Amino acid sequence: ARRINEQGVSVNGVSGKYTVHIPTIAGNVPFSPDFISICVKSNDTREAGNSVSSSIGPDTIVFTLQNGLGNIETLTKIFGNEKVLGGVTSQGATLLGEGKIRHAGEGETIIGPKGKEEGPAQKLASILSKAGFKTHLTDNVEDLIWGKLIINVGINALTAITRLRNGRIPITNGTRNIMEEAVREAVTVAKAKRINLSYKEPLSKAIKVCEATKENVASMLQDVLKERITEVEMINGAIVREGDKLGVPTPVNRTLTNLIKAIQETYQERVR
Repeated sequence: ARRINEQGVSVNGVSGKYTVHIPTIAGNVPFSPDFISICVKSNDTREAGNSVSSSIGPDTIVFTLQNGLGNIETLTKIFGNEKVLGGVTSQGATLLGEGKIRHAGEGETIIGPKGKEEGPAQKLASILSKAGFKTHLTDNVEDLIWGKLIINVGINALTAITRLRNGRIPITNGTRNIMEEAVREAVTVAKAKRINLSYKEPLSKAIKVCEATKENVASMLQDVLKERITEVEMINGAIVREGDKLGVPTPVNRTLTNLIKAIQETYQERVR
């Protein structure tokens, strides 16, 4: 917090090169914000929600654009359904160090439920739009989250295992084949859950995301490089769990999940 207050956040990438100065506080704020954004890894959602609960006022809204399944449900249990907004973003970024970010890809941000006019979702969308984010509203948050989940299923674990940037995944034979199978399994599970995806060709969509963020170091790969616990349980692991509930086989996603878990458990034993 002190470093950001003193030096700001340096951004370099598709949106240019600039520094943003942001007032930063370590700990609870001495007021009730209009909005609280939960930006942590899915593994830390519950802890993050509990840590800001004392700052929640009567009009405070909590929103999440996190990857994976289960984040909205976790926050709803803490704050109540009327206090939580969810959504997805296609912004690609790599944390290079304290207060240093590479902006690797730009895309839409979609939040919901839309709710009434001039309600919290409308206000948040306006704030994000003024800040330069292409922002839209929806009432189909679950469908959108599944839509992004399927893309992440085809990219993140593969980058973490191979240590390749996004752009290499669909043009390298082995990873392309695994990507196709992982996405196909996820789509089968989504159909069994009656999820309505916002795009017709999931594999093509995943490939386009790779191309649009070709220089991006996916978040799961960033975690592996820093020897941290990843979000694989909320991404590929979520497909496995949902598939098990519905009787849909997901062998490729199960294998990807297990490989990432093996990597996580053996960071100190890796051959270097």
